[in-house]
Amino acid sequence: MPKLTQTVVTLAQATARESFLWDTEIRGFGLRVKPSGAKTWLVQYRHRGRTRRCRIGDAAVMKAEEARRLARELLVAVDKGRDPSAERKLERNALTMVEFADKFLARHRVGRRDEGRILSRRTEALYRGLITRFISPALGRHLVLAVTPADVDHLHAVMKDTPRQANQVVALLGVMFAWAERLELRPPGSNPARHVTRYAERARERFLTPDEFARLDAVLTDAERTHAQMPSVIAAIRLLLFTGARLSEILTLRWSQVDAEHRLLRLDESKTGRSVRHLNAPALEVLACIQREPGSPWVIRGKKPGTHLVNLEKPWRRIRKEAGLDDVRLHDLRHSFASVGAGLGEGIAAIGKLLGHSQIQTTQRYAHLAADPVRIANERIGQAITRMMRR
Repeated sequence: MPKLTQTVVTLAQATARESFLWDTEIRGFGLRVKPSGAKTWLVQYRHRGRTRRCRIGDAAVMKAEEARRLARELLVAVDKGRDPSAERKLERNALTMVEFADKFLARHRVGRRDEGRILSRRTEALYRGLITRFISPALGRHLVLAVTPADVDHLHAVMKDTPRQANQVVALLGVMFAWAERLELRPPGSNPARHVTRYAERARERFLTPDEFARLDAVLTDAERTHAQMPSVIAAIRLLLFTGARLSEILTLRWSQVDAEHRLLRLDESKTGRSVRHLNAPALEVLACIQREPGSPWVIRGKKPGTHLVNLEKPWRRIRKEAGLDDVRLHDLRHSFASVGAGLGEGIAAIGKLLGHSQIQTTQRYAHLAADPVRIANERIGQAITRMMRR
C-alpha cells in the first residue's frame, strides 16, 4: 500500500462499493472513495474500545500534505483521550442556550416524569421563570457546548444579593446540562454547574405564638361576622392553619380531592408530586362549612363564577395588620403548624408526612422545637414545688 500522495489521489478509481486507501506512514490516515467518485480524507482510530472515523476534508480541495498535517493533529488528540468524531458531532448539533431552553421547557412540562417524579405546575413555573428572568438574558447567545464553569460562576456571583434565587439558577442549570449530556449535546462529565459553590441560605423561621394564634382567630371570626372578607378567603386561611398545606395546594384544591370519609386530601399535584394529607377535626369542620358553588370543582371559590381564588396576599395583608402580625407571611402558617407538632413531641417523620415532605432532611429544621424531656421534667418539678408551697 503506497504512501498517500496527490498522485495516488488522482489515480484512485471509484468502484461499485465504497473503498479505502490507507497511508503507510501514518496509521489510521486514509482516503475514502465513494461509488460516485467523491473522495474524502479521514482518520480511523479506536476510542473506548470502539472504532471511530473522523472526516478531515474533501480531497478535491484539500491537498495531501495539508490532510496529512491535520491527521497527525487529530491522532495526537486521540492519544490524549479525546474523541474527535464525537466532538465534531457536538459541533454540528450545537444549539444556543435560548434554543436549548425551549426544548428543555417543552420536555419538562406539567405531568411529564423527570428522574422518577411527576413535575408539578409549580415546578414548571419555577423553571420557566428562572430561565426567562436570569438564564436566557445572561447565557442565551452562548452555545450549549461552549458554556463554561466560569460562565455559570459569573452568573451566580452577579445574583449574590438574592442568594436563594442564585442557588436555584445554578441548580436548574445543573439539571439542564445533565440533560444536554444525555442528548449528547455536551461531552459526558462536562456539566459546568457541577462545582459552583452555593451561597449559604438561612431559613426564615417565624412561628405563631399561642397569643398570636388567638389574635388571628379573633380577626378571622370578626371578618366572618361582619362579612369584611370573602368567605373563601377566611376558609383558605383556616385550612392553611389546620393542615399545614402549601398555599398553592389549598387555592387549587378540588372537591374531588377531598375524602372526608377517610379524613384525607388526595392531591394530584403538589411540589413533591402526588400526595396524601391527613385532615384533623378542625380542618374537616372548615370544609363542611364551605358553601359549594354548583358546577364548580373548586373548594376555594374565586370572585368570578367557576374560578378558584388566585391571590390571597392582598386580603392577608389586611388581616395580619388587624391581628398585629405584620411580619407573618402566609407560608409561616405552614411553619407554625409544624412547630406546634414539634412542641407537642410529635416525631419528625410524622410531621414530615403531614406536611408532604419527600425527604426527612426537609423536616429536620423543626427538630430543635421538639419538646425536650429535661425541660418538661424541670417544669413539672417547679410546678409541684409551687403547689406544695401554697398549701
